[in-house]
Amino acid sequence: MDKQAKKILMNTFWTSAGWKSSPDAFAGEPFEYAKSKGLMFDPVTITHDEIIKRLHELHQVISKERVAAAFLHSLSTKKVHLRSALSSWALTSGLPAHSYGERSTVRPNYSSCGDCNAYGLMADQEYIEEDLNVLNFERVKWGGIRLNWLLYCWLDLELFSKEKAPDCTAEDTAILSGMLEAVRDCSADDESARMLEKRWKNVLPSSKNERDVIMEIWGYAGLLVPQDTPRKRRGGSSDFNSVAEWQGNDGYSQETLEFYFGAFL
Repeated sequence: MDKQAKKILMNTFWTSAGWKSSPDAFAGEPFEYAKSKGLMFDPVTITHDEIIKRLHELHQVISKERVAAAFLHSLSTKKVHLRSALSSWALTSGLPAHSYGERSTVRPNYSSCGDCNAYGLMADQEYIEEDLNVLNFERVKWGGIRLNWLLYCWLDLELFSKEKAPDCTAEDTAILSGMLEAVRDCSADDESARMLEKRWKNVLPSSKNERDVIMEIWGYAGLLVPQDTPRKRRGGSSDFNSVAEWQGNDGYSQETLEFYFGAFL
């Protein structure tokens, strides 16, 4: 990733005090430079149906082994922009070819598109002059925020398809093993995702926000999933989405772990 282009992207939205009240204009020489390096973009107009078609094309060239390797590679290198390809791939890999509204939705809790709603994807029928820059900023800064947005999954996998195949090291697998051990240590039903985040603090080189995002990625990928057991806290945690209702004795899915990371463990 080009360092100057990354700095331009970061400075567009962020200061030492946090989010800018309004982002810098998407124009001028710095913007054009970041755009030439593939980190910033002109506003995009695209339909749901065009995104679905493109996602199916991307899944022909991006394998689960590739997204798993990239996730592992990110653990020791802190290349956080490589992490959410795991959840983007998982959320869209089984998505059938369909048009918006082709399948009706009884309870549209994510989207009025029945197929996207069934897969937990926030999807609109069309996107007009949409800003992809803020989505990529969140991807590069923390590893992604709007992880189950159809638009984000498309952008994420589109950019990921241009990445070189990463190498995984013994350090990466050791970090993953430590993270899994921390999940196993969360055996009580009163331990929440926040407790797991704290357990990961001494295992994973990262910030709190980055650890939060990884838990969300694991939730959307099917690694951390609430089981059919009584919930200790009704309503879950407002800090999270995919792991809001996860509790310690849910553990992790061994089947999903082997599906993605079996070749590396």
